[in-house]
Amino acid sequence: MTQKLILASSSPFRRMLMENAGLSFEARAARIDERAVEAPLEKAGATPDAVALVLAKAKAEDVSSRFPDSLVIGSDQTMSLGDRVFHKPRDMADAANHLEALSGVTHRLNSAVAIVSNGAVLWQHLAHAELTMRPLTADFIARHLARVGDKALSSVGAYQLEGEGIQLFEKIEGDYFTILGLPMLPLLKKLRDLGAIDG
Repeated sequence: MTQKLILASSSPFRRMLMENAGLSFEARAARIDERAVEAPLEKAGATPDAVALVLAKAKAEDVSSRFPDSLVIGSDQTMSLGDRVFHKPRDMADAANHLEALSGVTHRLNSAVAIVSNGAVLWQHLAHAELTMRPLTADFIARHLARVGDKALSSVGAYQLEGEGIQLFEKIEGDYFTILGLPMLPLLKKLRDLGAIDG
């Protein structure tokens, strides 16, 4: 009998990606304080890649502790511009600051995914996407944020590529799944290798 698949996430986007791929799974949110996990890592100078991997594993390990004998998929995404790591904006003024910082430059999305079973990390993977925002004026940023409203606060970059956020960009390198925060192609390959889905 194949192990039950659990997605350690409450993200509707990650759930949608799994559902669209035809996977049979349950979604269970991890009960971890992400900022508390991140803070000592950032203080120690951990890279954005390392932070994403640690968080992906922590989410999967937390859910695995409650659902033994299941294959638990954890994922996390960080966003970086050089050495600066971005977090979800606190309010609309913070969202405007994010977009001003990203205007006219290329930033990176670092998407990590891990599979845990009975508390043991079976696999982990990191994928990147590079996104170049076109130069934006402060007036345009204000109008854009007024149109999209609170949606801007739900994403680390203060934009949604699947919505009006696409208008902010002039170049994107990387696959759609990595950008949405769950690198599906390597994940599906590993689930086939593990015999968890039909190969």
